[in-house]
Amino acid sequence: MREGYEGTGPGAITPDGCAVELYSRLSIGQEPDIIGAAVPAGARILELGSGVGRMTHPLQERGFTVTAVDESAEMLERVKGARTICSPIENLDLGETFDVVMLASFLVHAGDAEVRSGLLRTCVRHVAPGGCVLIQREGEDYHTNLPRERIDPGGFTVRMVSAEPVADGVDSVRAEYVFPDAVWTQTFLSRPLTKDQFEEALAEAGLRVDSYLTPDRIWVRAVPVTATASD
Repeated sequence: MREGYEGTGPGAITPDGCAVELYSRLSIGQEPDIIGAAVPAGARILELGSGVGRMTHPLQERGFTVTAVDESAEMLERVKGARTICSPIENLDLGETFDVVMLASFLVHAGDAEVRSGLLRTCVRHVAPGGCVLIQREGEDYHTNLPRERIDPGGFTVRMVSAEPVADGVDSVRAEYVFPDAVWTQTFLSRPLTKDQFEEALAEAGLRVDSYLTPDRIWVRAVPVTATASD
């Protein structure tokens, strides 16, 4: 288990506190449509932090070729039809490039700034010339609009319980997922980033924002700094 991360509930728990069975139950939402509209048809996608394939599978159904990377072998066992690679993302070096590199699940908000830098360097290392990096950010009130909860269309309750400061610029965030037959919790470290801080982190890694893909600026398309913006 990574320091500062914890998970409870039935089944295997990954080093960052994610429950494999929980992630197998989560709904997918609009993410594949957002991704599909932002990248060329049939693109080769490197999905960093794929988990059980929640986005991998619908992206494959849309005609994309996906390489799924996760540090949890238990997660990757549930990915079907895609090439899988078990590795920490920040250390990954496949020696090849992809049309699209995807860093979702708010991973860019890693509590450890060195880990975040490693994640973004991995994105740059693997994006092909003319390609792009898709990044999912936290909502701008993610750490302040608490506690909050929502009922998922799948019939379970998601509660964001608290975000408590534990270090300079880092919060310990606690989430609960309540199903009729089981309850899971996850505690993880997250570093809130303003729009300017996020763009500065990209610049340090050699990336810049090409466009914000959603009105809430949660989904972002970035490109290497040598590329020309399309928007």
